[in-house]
Amino acid sequence: MNLKITLLTLFLTITFFSCKKEKTFTDYKYSDQPVVFDCPDINNKLYDEALYSFEDDILNFYGKNNPDASLILAYSNFIRNAIFGKIEYEEIVSNHSYKILEALKNEKVLWDSNSSVSRLNYKSDLMNCIASNVNQKDLKTTLNALLSTNSMTPKLFGRPLINKYRNVVVDKHLASYVAFDLYYARLYDLDLTEIDFDKPEPNLDFNVILPEE
Repeated sequence: MNLKITLLTLFLTITFFSCKKEKTFTDYKYSDQPVVFDCPDINNKLYDEALYSFEDDILNFYGKNNPDASLILAYSNFIRNAIFGKIEYEEIVSNHSYKILEALKNEKVLWDSNSSVSRLNYKSDLMNCIASNVNQKDLKTTLNALLSTNSMTPKLFGRPLINKYRNVVVDKHLASYVAFDLYYARLYDLDLTEIDFDKPEPNLDFNVILPEE
């Protein structure tokens, strides 16, 4: 009898934690956007959502006082300011990206709590996917060299990235590096619970890229 109770308890415990683990992010807003990630062993759909939400955030932020803002201009400003530590992330993040961040935090292999340079795990399947699929030849070579020698830091890769920010707009794997290392990894340790996400936001057409100037 005791054995049956023990086995039942064990079964219920495993079922509980399995159900808890299977809770997934469901609030997808960008499912109609082109698929970026198609790599094994990663949460492709969630990572796509994270990228597009990030792009929407920076376009909204840098277009707030500039009706001619474009995604190219947003990336130019964001990358430079992120590399040199001149961003107030709490002013950029949207409620949707905050929800995505909470879901991303459940992706334990995505993060490195012991690193002093970035929360992002540079040995994760996500980074392998990004490094394997970057289109820009010089940046791909640099990224893979930094990763293979364990020399990767946001500043080391960020400096050549600043000069090739236009490539980021068309190379979504490169854009994903920016989103995960310079955005979500920076948001990870911030207290975002006090942000008023109900404040009105500009209504921008995500699919339109306006002239830079």
